[in-house]
Amino acid sequence: MLISPTMLRIEGVRQLRNPYTLAFTLAMPVAMYLLFGVSMGYGTLSAGNGNVSFYIMTSMAAYGTAVAMSSLTSLAATEAKQGWGRQLAMTPLTTAGYALTKMLTSVAFAALALVAVFTAGMLSGAHVDDAWRWVATAGIILGIGLIYGLFGLGVGLFFSSDSAAALASISMTFFAFFGNVFMPLDGVMLDIARFTPLYGFVALSRWPLTDGRLTTGQSDEMWMLLLNVVVWLALFAVLVTVGMKRSRARQ
Repeated sequence: MLISPTMLRIEGVRQLRNPYTLAFTLAMPVAMYLLFGVSMGYGTLSAGNGNVSFYIMTSMAAYGTAVAMSSLTSLAATEAKQGWGRQLAMTPLTTAGYALTKMLTSVAFAALALVAVFTAGMLSGAHVDDAWRWVATAGIILGIGLIYGLFGLGVGLFFSSDSAAALASISMTFFAFFGNVFMPLDGVMLDIARFTPLYGFVALSRWPLTDGRLTTGQSDEMWMLLLNVVVWLALFAVLVTVGMKRSRARQ
């Protein structure tokens, strides 16, 4: 059996009942958008092909997607190390089916986080010139955001503590602060930000709005942003590989 609809439903309900999941993957990105994109009064100012509210909405949706993917996949790795796999061996569900179920749950919550932030944006005046830019922005966020599932999996495998999910989401928050996600950076801090894990992802997510232009007046080249994503994808894959070896050594 590749996927069990029953397990998929149970897993989804379990995460919806998890206050940590609701707070960090759904409530926090929406709250931060409302705080920085609506309440400050500059949301209606022009920004690229839309307004500042759309710019901040995109940033928070991308951040929420990265947190959802990393934290939920880290939980899957932790469960596997705790012997859950041996319990599943007594059911028709295969290991691949278990992994796919966890991945689908992570993607579903990433999409839910995006929908929550986008809905808040639509209701509060986030604007972009063309409707296709909404679709393009959502597609980029969900498409590239999948790579942070590898980061969460690597963290879950590498660390034996049950706090792996918290560590994964806290890491994403740290990367966001230093990755030009929460606030516009300039000078040396912007130069450093270009090498951080979230910079390329969020900048590409903003591309339909900004066409690569920054608040400082500078511009990012698309190939540089894509290179950032590819390099971090490779590093996340290495983290998973090292985490698997470490996990097996502990066993």
